[in-house]
Amino acid sequence: MTPPDLVETWSAAPGPYDSELLPKSWPSQPPALRPLLARYVRSMRALADELLELLAAALRQPLDFFTRHTTRPDWTLTLNWYPAIHTTGAPRAGQFRVGPHTDFGTITVLDRQPGKGGLQIHTEDNGWQDAPYDPEALTVNIGDLMARWTGDRWRSGRHRVLAPPADAPSEELMSLVYFYDCDPHTVVESLPAPIGRVPHPPVTARAYVRSKVAEIALR
Repeated sequence: MTPPDLVETWSAAPGPYDSELLPKSWPSQPPALRPLLARYVRSMRALADELLELLAAALRQPLDFFTRHTTRPDWTLTLNWYPAIHTTGAPRAGQFRVGPHTDFGTITVLDRQPGKGGLQIHTEDNGWQDAPYDPEALTVNIGDLMARWTGDRWRSGRHRVLAPPADAPSEELMSLVYFYDCDPHTVVESLPAPIGRVPHPPVTARAYVRSKVAEIALR
């Protein structure tokens, strides 16, 4: 068993009748949070569809190759608070704010703060390194579902968030993470060669993502 992540997380997913609406069950405080996040979700969905069109163009596919499957998509918005070390205490060996993982859906759009205990990415050539940061830009991750869809032409990015640093004990960070999937019953089939490189068996989008979430719950 690995130590638990040093993060406080709040998440929202779409309401049952409209994939752009937030669920009816909502905390009463603070009252300004719901309209702000509703606007943020609408903006992130529009951006995610634009990104999917760009990805389709990069693969020399029709622009709606992915977005034809995002009429009523699954998504999750997660707000992560990474407390300072005086709140969490000294991290244990092998403990992170968020442990090494890949995301599960098509793409993830991340708005984050930089820090010494911040986001790192893993590459085969360089191992773990700090993720590039531009205050005017968002971070975009390829998820496992997109990797399957492209036949591993694009691989899902392995990443982690470092533990709160001992030399910056008051550092606390926030991140807004928008996980984008596609319509729940979409059958995702790998693009054939020469675009695709590994022919994965077809999967149903929601079932696949839920199976990945269940794997985490069993660890």
